[in-house]
Amino acid sequence: MIAYIGWRVVQAAVVLLSSFTIAFAVLFVLPSDAVSIAVGGDLSAQVDDAAVAELQARYGLDQPLPVQYWTALSNAAQGDLGTSIATGQPVTTAIGEALPGTAALAGTAALLAVAGGLLLALASGYPGHDRVRAWLLALPPLGVAVPTFWVGLMLLQVFSFTLGWVPAFGDKGLASLVLPAITLAIPSGAMIAQVLTTSIATTSRQPFVETARAKGASSFRVLVHHVLRSASLPALTIAGLMVANLLAGAVVVETVFSRAGVGRLTQTSVLAQDIPVVLGIVVLSTLVFVAVNLVVDLLYPLIDPRVVTGARASRPARVAGTAAATPSAPSAEKIEVTRV
Repeated sequence: MIAYIGWRVVQAAVVLLSSFTIAFAVLFVLPSDAVSIAVGGDLSAQVDDAAVAELQARYGLDQPLPVQYWTALSNAAQGDLGTSIATGQPVTTAIGEALPGTAALAGTAALLAVAGGLLLALASGYPGHDRVRAWLLALPPLGVAVPTFWVGLMLLQVFSFTLGWVPAFGDKGLASLVLPAITLAIPSGAMIAQVLTTSIATTSRQPFVETARAKGASSFRVLVHHVLRSASLPALTIAGLMVANLLAGAVVVETVFSRAGVGRLTQTSVLAQDIPVVLGIVVLSTLVFVAVNLVVDLLYPLIDPRVVTGARASRPARVAGTAAATPSAPSAEKIEVTRV
């Protein structure tokens, strides 16, 4: 386990470095620059050359590109994400002020997505009521296909402007969190339901399920206690990848509902080409994504111990070719397979 965690930490470092490098390169490829935007608004406006030169020197933008990259990377490795070119605010402060709103939104959306996807998959996997089951099976593809911004606008029109049940904009109180969280949860929950439904249908045809039914177990017990546990691993993987969708969807949702958060900060920083802030957001998002997926990988053995046992069994199989002449090799392999 220690070696496994160490290898995942190395992978996380590679992912962080790659994300940082790609974001840095993309920002410098854009036709404008943050200093010109901060001083004059855009390239077509008249700007003070002396002010531009002074700001470039202050933020190190007058240095060669490799020097800028190495400086930014070295500072980020030490926890210094720099200073915003657009506002002059430390990047860590700007992200820290925006993070609580996005964390509340993404956390609520994740809970709704997992709960909704699980309930929809269980309902569609329960035997009987074929017509209702057909309607339920049609919902996940629809939820994945519908654009997030369109869902948000429709929810605003119905529940805010027409019915007046919840506020349309802002981030004050729990009521203002309802529509944004539902909007963000729909595509992720639909994806979980789609994967889990397929996995439940496949697992339900396994011999151990027929054995449980032959022993007199009810349909509900077979579905929840036997089928769901084995079928949940693919959905758990999707739940880990769902973090990326939540972070990306937060940009759209926070814009539609006028909420302050990392999504809105990302939008304004990209428009201003505020390189330090964008790189800081990239580092934060990558850290969250890697950490969540590491937790998901560590949960696999708790749900299905065969994941670890199968990994142990594969090691004797790999060395069987070199130990074919040794009588003890097949017996070791047999022991490990028996454990599976």
